[in-house]
Amino acid sequence: MPSTPLPKLLSFLLLLSLIASWASAKSILRSLPDDPSIFLSTGRSSSSDDQYCDSWRLSVETNNAGRWSTVPEKCIAFVQAYMEGEKYRSDSDVVAHDSINFAKDLTLAGDGMDIWVFDVDETLLSNAPYYAANGWGSNVFNETSFNDWVAQAKAPALPASIKMYNELLGLGFHMVLLTGRMELQRNVTEQNLLFAGYNSWSRLILRDASDIGKTAVVYKSEKRAELEAEGYRIHGSSGDQWSDLLGLPMAARSFKLPNPMYYIS
Repeated sequence: MPSTPLPKLLSFLLLLSLIASWASAKSILRSLPDDPSIFLSTGRSSSSDDQYCDSWRLSVETNNAGRWSTVPEKCIAFVQAYMEGEKYRSDSDVVAHDSINFAKDLTLAGDGMDIWVFDVDETLLSNAPYYAANGWGSNVFNETSFNDWVAQAKAPALPASIKMYNELLGLGFHMVLLTGRMELQRNVTEQNLLFAGYNSWSRLILRDASDIGKTAVVYKSEKRAELEAEGYRIHGSSGDQWSDLLGLPMAARSFKLPNPMYYIS
């Protein structure tokens, strides 16, 4: 019996392997639903909801979710558990740890022009008490009720952030606080920051009349440009929204803190 040439034999074996792989893949694909929206339907088990909501939270944190106005109804309990639990603290601690490690590797000029830019809400101060009383992001944002909360000046510090803030001060950074709050809220914002344990910031920048109507990206990038024009070197920037960090000029490194409760463009 004539022997099969080696190249033909190898080709035949490769073909068999491809057929087997295709059959296996087809079997796996057959087990998946044709309509991916089935994963988003209501009435699924709690564990399935948690899995979906954790993936939704990841989409929010990576800025893949785009614009959204309220937390999905099926994820309200998940967001509450996240914000009240150890995971939120742990995620925030990791961001603070990475920020400090980055800062420690820098050489500062010591001329007062090396700065770190911080957002305020959900970055330095936590409005979790407000959102706990208002559906954990399940309700459309109400500016009037939120401003009433701000006026109380009782928002606590984020534990990870105040630790990071103080360590950065110790390393020689000057702090610039850049918030979307309005200029008329300056006094209560300063009171709240001091109440929460923050001090020694170099500048607190709030929206004035000329900033009304600007998106957060436009407003904050303009303010960073003004700081650079004054000669400041923005080494780091911390915020809970991508709109706190994006837009030119950007800091040398930007660090996003977690926030699944709301979105600001």
